Amino acid sequence: MTDRLRVLVVDHTGDLGGAELALVRACEALGDHVTVRVLLFEDGPLRGRLEQAGVRVDVLPISRAVGGMDRRRAGRLSPRHVVTAVRVAAYGVRLTGRLRRLRPDVVHTTSLKADLVTLVPARLTRTPLVWHVHDRIADDYLPPRLVRLVRRAARVPQAVVVNSRATAATLPVETVLAYPGYAPGQASAPRAAAPAGPPVVGIVGRLSPTKGQLELVRATPAILARHPDARVRVVGAPTFGAEEHAELLHSEAVRLGVSDHVEWVGFRADTAAELDEMTVCVHASPVPEPFGQVVVEAMVRGVPVVATRAGGVTEILAPDGEPTGDPLGLLVPPGDVDALAAAVIEVLDDPAAAARRGRAAFASASERFPVARTAATLTRTWRRVAGVPYPGPRP
Repeated sequence: MTDRLRVLVVDHTGDLGGAELALVRACEALGDHVTVRVLLFEDGPLRGRLEQAGVRVDVLPISRAVGGMDRRRAGRLSPRHVVTAVRVAAYGVRLTGRLRRLRPDVVHTTSLKADLVTLVPARLTRTPLVWHVHDRIADDYLPPRLVRLVRRAARVPQAVVVNSRATAATLPVETVLAYPGYAPGQASAPRAAAPAGPPVVGIVGRLSPTKGQLELVRATPAILARHPDARVRVVGAPTFGAEEHAELLHSEAVRLGVSDHVEWVGFRADTAAELDEMTVCVHASPVPEPFGQVVVEAMVRGVPVVATRAGGVTEILAPDGEPTGDPLGLLVPPGDVDALAAAVIEVLDDPAAAARRGRAAFASASERFPVARTAATLTRTWRRVAGVPYPGPRP
């Protein structure tokens, strides 16, 4: 083995989700002593983003029946699971052959599907395996059968990296904390005042029942009663079989009579321009989120945040528990539409206080979440499991 560590990152999707965008940023921040190659189970826009970052990408296609299975279906038993297991085993044989040809020093998996599919191939090729878990492995976030499977399997890898202490608390093994970091280009000096014009209440993320768009739509009538010129911008698109939920969001806006005030923006890979237009950024997940990258993205642009008090988001906005001075953002109970509306109205009613919180949030996030710190943590973990000392001082 040379001093230049060869890491093969395995992901099941070619789409650009939060974990995938975090992967791109981490790859861009790695030093010269690591060479990363990425293997995807399907082609997609992620491949182009990685290649733009100078990362070599291979696609080893998996059966569409396996690749398209979402978490809910994976957590239900059915006769089809026998066929799926056969297809997974066949794919495992192909993946084992690819690992033998590439001979990486470390395999790093970065999605639950990749975590599970890569277990046996890594074991057969005696390649150190690192899981990067971006999901809370809990019954309120995943199907219970899948939770039990992942918790048992988590004892196999040589290291498990997590994106928050909230995620770590759902696993039965020792973990390494690596917060998803922001890239330098994502940050800007905190603004002195909110953008001119009618207030914009924005939410960013894939359209999903776990992301809180429905709660914000239901809070919109109360927001409009106080600020009738406000606009709600929903940035994101449905993925992983969430098209029915997207239809529900549209129909709910019509039912509540607020459809003229809600703008459906669709997917944006670069959210900086969207955040800069927002008077307040909302993160309204009704279940505890593993992290909440958009919260950090808003903070490093000085955008005031309203978010739910649960999961990794609490670590971001209240890292030391309840703040004694101005908080970094306003936190509300998950699923509480009235509290969500009240917090948004508080931001819109008192822009000076919101700006103070925005400045405090910018300072905190700039110190705690740079991607260079994420890359250094990953590199130390990879070198440890491969038995290679970290070159130079610890950051």
